Amino acid sequence: MNPDTWTVPRIRALKGKQRFACLTAYDYPTARMVDRSGVPLILVGDSLGANVLGFESSLPVTMEHMLHHAAAVVRGVEQAVVVADMPYMSFQVSVSRAVENAGRFIQAAGVDAVKLEGGQVRVPTIAALVDNGIPVLSHIGLTPQSIREMGGYRVQGRSAESADQLIADACAVADAGSFAVVLECVPPQLGEKITESISVPTIGIGAGPACDAQILVLSDLLGLTEGHVPKFARQYATLAVDIQNAVQSYVADVVSGAFPAPEHTYSPDA
Repeated sequence: MNPDTWTVPRIRALKGKQRFACLTAYDYPTARMVDRSGVPLILVGDSLGANVLGFESSLPVTMEHMLHHAAAVVRGVEQAVVVADMPYMSFQVSVSRAVENAGRFIQAAGVDAVKLEGGQVRVPTIAALVDNGIPVLSHIGLTPQSIREMGGYRVQGRSAESADQLIADACAVADAGSFAVVLECVPPQLGEKITESISVPTIGIGAGPACDAQILVLSDLLGLTEGHVPKFARQYATLAVDIQNAVQSYVADVVSGAFPAPEHTYSPDA
């Protein structure tokens, strides 16, 4: 095995030793670029619903959508661990359904692990997946597939009761066999407390700097997101502006006749 190749056990072993960065990717070319940048974990998130497919949320995303995009990402990755989000209703119906669908991600798409939302309620599912050789990344805090019940995208764990519940959830999913836990939209003090309470890495997204790792949606990082950008995201580029400017320049050159120029055409000679 290439010594630069990341594995689930290698990521788990980073706990308390080294912070690491994670990113989403949804297609082959961006997966190649993210992988070559040295990111240890790439998530094919169901956030592709809003960022790629034009849905208002992740709820309409199906297994077929996720398998298609996960397979494309896997083809572009040589070193990172690729994790696929289990979409809405792909694991909630029954443990057996969850095992079957997670197996499709491993067998058909070639991912290394799956991610599913939920805390203590998911313990039987996590245990069954791990028992069947399928690594699990858990996701607690703000869980986008539960926005109907949560009343929207709201910070979680602000009350003492809800904070205690999230700590219990984190301990439960870690004990059930999850190799890491995503914490989304919780106060930084709670992110730190959860990180100290479990033996596997925490991956924060709006959960403060004390988490073992951080993850962002690639569209947010690159400045491709239209409209509201989450408070927890930092834009490291403004590619939406660059792309629009480039396309407008191309359109103007075609209209004016500046493109194609002689250097863009072929000689009649063989």
